[in-house]
Amino acid sequence: MIEVARKEGCFAVSHGCTGKGNDQVRFELGFYALQPDIVVIAPWRDPEFYDRLPGRDALLDYAAKKGIPVSSTKAKPWSMDENLAHCSYEAGILEHPNTTPPADMWKLTVDPEKAPDEPEHFTISFHKGVPSKLEYMDSGKTKVATEAVELFTAANAIARRNGIGRIDILENRFVGIKSRGCYETPGLSMLRAAHIDIEGLTLDREVRALRDQFVTFNYSRILYNGLYFSPEREFLHASILESQKSVNGTVRCKVYKGLFGVEGRSSESKLYDAQESSMDELGGFAPSDTSGFILVNAIRLKKYGAMKKETGESL
Repeated sequence: MIEVARKEGCFAVSHGCTGKGNDQVRFELGFYALQPDIVVIAPWRDPEFYDRLPGRDALLDYAAKKGIPVSSTKAKPWSMDENLAHCSYEAGILEHPNTTPPADMWKLTVDPEKAPDEPEHFTISFHKGVPSKLEYMDSGKTKVATEAVELFTAANAIARRNGIGRIDILENRFVGIKSRGCYETPGLSMLRAAHIDIEGLTLDREVRALRDQFVTFNYSRILYNGLYFSPEREFLHASILESQKSVNGTVRCKVYKGLFGVEGRSSESKLYDAQESSMDELGGFAPSDTSGFILVNAIRLKKYGAMKKETGESL
């Protein structure tokens, strides 16, 4: 939007976001970061607008009166935001958290109960944490997708026909309001699950722990709150790229009626040693070394146990 505004010489941009949601924050923080002097027109924060059209029902009446085509109806009044990755559903009957989403609301994925009765198998390869190849069967023929958009749309197709990626959650908006959202994220849910699995084989334990405790939570919060164009996002993004240098390998996957599973994984990574991990051979590991390891780690626990005993407290 800012690129087009610059091209057209516009002094202002506008959006139709509600004054209660996160999207208004995301749009506008992006606008101001990219063009600090831009003017933002937000009708749903203008009393003259929202006093006249306070909600979706009033807007639907206005659209019908003026002959404006819209996808929502009073029978299906929820809002939908769709892109390549997912579709979100909010508002209308979904505002009642105990109301089951109607079966015909979901538009991307097959109902898991109506998904194929046979599992579907495929293989995903990763290079530095990024999906680089998807091998799958289509109409009895082996297909391979390597180009990014082609790979993503193929993953979407597999996930959609097998009912993968539906969630129904209560979340906390940045503005302080709790809200209910239903989401379909088919291909991305599948790719993320495979990515987490290959990390178990290829990512150092302490790097993964630091990433999950600090980077993952804060990066998701930054994105959710609309702070993509921020110095903290750039800092964390660099950390993510650094963590993924060793995440190379292949995951053999299976999907079946809404469930995703891993059947195996492989990598040239040197972090995993089958001989060293084996319970059937020593593989260069001396079990006697563990005695000292345990005793050193027990020092503070012995002290803690003794302190509890002195005070008559039970562990």
